[in-house]
Amino acid sequence: MKYKHALFLNPYAILKTKTASVARLFPPTGLEFVASSAKGYVEKLTLLDLRYEEELSDIDTLLEFIRAGIDIICVGIGWDREFQKVCELLNAMPADIPLVVGGYKATEQAEDLFDLCPNIDIVVRGEGEETIREIMQDMPLKDMLGISYRDGSRVLHNANRPLPEIDIISLPDRSLRRNQYRLTLYGKNITDQTYDTILSARGCPFNCKFCTFTLNPLGQKRTYAERTAESVIEEIESIKADVILFSDENFATNIKRAEKICDLIIQKKIKKRFLAQVRIEIADHSQLLDKMVKAGFKMLSMGIESPHDHILKELNKGFDSKKIREAFDVLRKYPIFYHGFFIYGNIGETEEEMLYIGTFAKEIGVDTMACSKLRVSKFSPFKKFVDESPCHHLTEKGEIYSDDYSHSDLKKINKKTKRNFYTPDKVFQIAVKFIKTRWLTLKDLKQLIFVAPSLLKTIIALKIEKARSKAR
Repeated sequence: MKYKHALFLNPYAILKTKTASVARLFPPTGLEFVASSAKGYVEKLTLLDLRYEEELSDIDTLLEFIRAGIDIICVGIGWDREFQKVCELLNAMPADIPLVVGGYKATEQAEDLFDLCPNIDIVVRGEGEETIREIMQDMPLKDMLGISYRDGSRVLHNANRPLPEIDIISLPDRSLRRNQYRLTLYGKNITDQTYDTILSARGCPFNCKFCTFTLNPLGQKRTYAERTAESVIEEIESIKADVILFSDENFATNIKRAEKICDLIIQKKIKKRFLAQVRIEIADHSQLLDKMVKAGFKMLSMGIESPHDHILKELNKGFDSKKIREAFDVLRKYPIFYHGFFIYGNIGETEEEMLYIGTFAKEIGVDTMACSKLRVSKFSPFKKFVDESPCHHLTEKGEIYSDDYSHSDLKKINKKTKRNFYTPDKVFQIAVKFIKTRWLTLKDLKQLIFVAPSLLKTIIALKIEKARSKAR
């Protein structure tokens, strides 16, 4: 074998920021898929998640660990978050050890990364499960699809790699993990529940205009492909975590298959709590909802996007505000926690329309909500409009703003929207819903009460420090 010891590194050190680290809830799934695909092609694999490796998040200690035997470094860069810090980390890597990066953000900024990080040898673009095997086998770089690489002073970009069939992709090897994943806030465990993810299908059959997830940064759209219900259950039975997130774009794309998965969970008496992403049309399938409740589904996330029909039409969502209200008239009858995603700063959207999002979310009965700015990727249908519009602009992250509403204006509007929704009575309702859905057990509540005083102390200290920083 060419390489004896490969390091697969998730570089996001959330603990150092002392912020609410809900992002720590789940493992770095994409990186785990790639690392698992490399098994058998390298003598030893180490998977490090710096969100949990407090000692190794110190750069000197990490470099000491790497120099002790690592001979290839593979880093997953999936997000805009902490991008500058990630680049600083990459630049500190030993120049004599091959450095490979991949992930959504790495694919999106392949050209820039070579300029920003002279140590990078290869950028894996798109899905990397097949590519990593070829890298580990030392295939000539010119013959590998889906990579960009250095050739002397030049950077060469090979042709895109076709997306592989879902059945040939190795499942993530959870034995590679060095930690368990829990809900934490400001570095403190809120409950003892452990979390994991499962990917039972890839791709999405819908074509929402704003969506940046069904298209990868290369403009490739993965057609919907699903695993068998039996293979999904087999994986669930091997998972030790208490709570499992179905990270499919839409768990209920195939209603009959979703029902079968629930039937098997019930039949095999699997006692876990499940989270999933769905579309509001699930309200039309009462039989599936009944089975999901019995199977242990505690939370459903759904992209509602807007309360305004003209925006829903522009986004090509496939439903209107009347359909949303009708759906939630049904959904509220089920003991399930509902999280709604909304988009603000849409083209032509007024401040009044944006601020109504919080009111609408309360009216329809979502338990929690999150708002994101309209984001445009390279292959988004909105990209041409923004390029040709003299009054619309993009941030470095691809977020749209306009001459009427600056990036700063949109941030302020979002804060008002969240304050409108997350009132004290709403926060109390959220706590009650956690208990009613039995997402939190009595043991979880005791743990929450136990950590509450120190958590409150930490929050107050951070707010005081923030106020002092502003005063300076």
